[in-house]
Amino acid sequence: MSSLIQDPLLTRPPELVTGATLPGDGAPIQCSGSQLSGGPLALSEAVDVGLCANPQVQGTWAAIKVQAAALGEARAAYLPTVTASLSRVNDRTTYPGSNLDSTGIRDNSKSIGVSWRLFDFGGRAASRRSATDLLNAAIASHDATLQKTLETLIGAYFDAQTALAAWQAKLKGEELARSTMETAQRKESRGAGAQSDTLQAATALARASLDRSRALGDYQKAMAMLVYALGVPAETQLQLAPDLADDSHDMGKDLDAWLAQAKDRHPAIVAARAQVEAAQEKVKATRSEGLPSIDATGNMYKNGRPNQGLPSVNTTEKVAALTLNIPIFDGFANKYKVSGAQAQVEQQQATLLDTTHQVLMDVVKAHADAQSALGNLESSQLLLQAAQSALASVQRKFDRGASDILEILSTQAALADAHQQRIRCLAEWRSARLRLLAAAGGLGRKDTISR
Repeated sequence: MSSLIQDPLLTRPPELVTGATLPGDGAPIQCSGSQLSGGPLALSEAVDVGLCANPQVQGTWAAIKVQAAALGEARAAYLPTVTASLSRVNDRTTYPGSNLDSTGIRDNSKSIGVSWRLFDFGGRAASRRSATDLLNAAIASHDATLQKTLETLIGAYFDAQTALAAWQAKLKGEELARSTMETAQRKESRGAGAQSDTLQAATALARASLDRSRALGDYQKAMAMLVYALGVPAETQLQLAPDLADDSHDMGKDLDAWLAQAKDRHPAIVAARAQVEAAQEKVKATRSEGLPSIDATGNMYKNGRPNQGLPSVNTTEKVAALTLNIPIFDGFANKYKVSGAQAQVEQQQATLLDTTHQVLMDVVKAHADAQSALGNLESSQLLLQAAQSALASVQRKFDRGASDILEILSTQAALADAHQQRIRCLAEWRSARLRLLAAAGGLGRKDTISR
């Protein structure tokens, strides 16, 4: 009952009641009590917090409410309007310079009026359809903002995960370099190794320590950007949950399928298309303002009309009228209004073409990047496995004195490079997959769940 009082013309879309739902998600986004749990931050939790705190998402959500109210105004034009007034009137008359006594009347004046537009050549219908299209555009714009925010959140989370993995890899590299130096020192103390080998190992350790320090700085920077993307206080300390293992999903679809999906469901294209339809209906509504209309009115006046003196006796006046309004000349104002509305249609059509072109170009680029990154991901794993096997073999030889320091340092450098290439390829794959899903308008919270 309370919802009917707040929205008697039923203009609020279901999204305002149940909440917004991203593509492929079975449940809407729930923002009540959405805050960090204090434990390791999983990607799904980061998305929930970030989507609810983002001011752009909140702004587009409010825009839906604005357009719902505008639709209510358009629907209200079909209903009659009723006005009433009540006045307490004191009417006193004096006659200066004569012997006549002054007279006075005190009474209540009441009136009620009803007005109802019966016919207007489709102006109200066009305004209602335009308001509906604008509401659909606002919903689609909110969905586009959700997807853009989701893309930013996941990107920031994966950047932090990638920076963490790089730092951990540099830590392992530093430990390996320290172990090599300690081995070289032991061999030198026994007379089985040269001092130059120890110095080269110490140089490699110093370089590994520098790389580890730089990786730590990159990780701290990535975590700061993640905190900003989440919209939580800057001093918030976060701990990331274990890394996610990304699979290929449906990346195997050909380019034509991705393009067709983007044309059909990308929120930005849907919003631009709705804006075009709203502008076309606006032309019809504007044109109807210069055409005849028919109004029915009814009024009842008790003790005179408003802003008039009271009659000497109580009266009741009833008036009913059917009025035909025929615009004859308005200084060509309506003509220019129609021309302006038609120009807005052309403007919105150009915006639709530009938006479609931009979205499809993003799909083409993201698809090519995703295919390339997916192939590189497998190659980087093979490279890492080969480098690990090579280092294990060289370490056994070095411990037996069958290998020199240059060979093991070279193998360690190759392993460090393989780790870096693996991390880079994984980051490129995550970014490309994310951008392809977002470009095609299919990115949802389901893609943030650990697999």
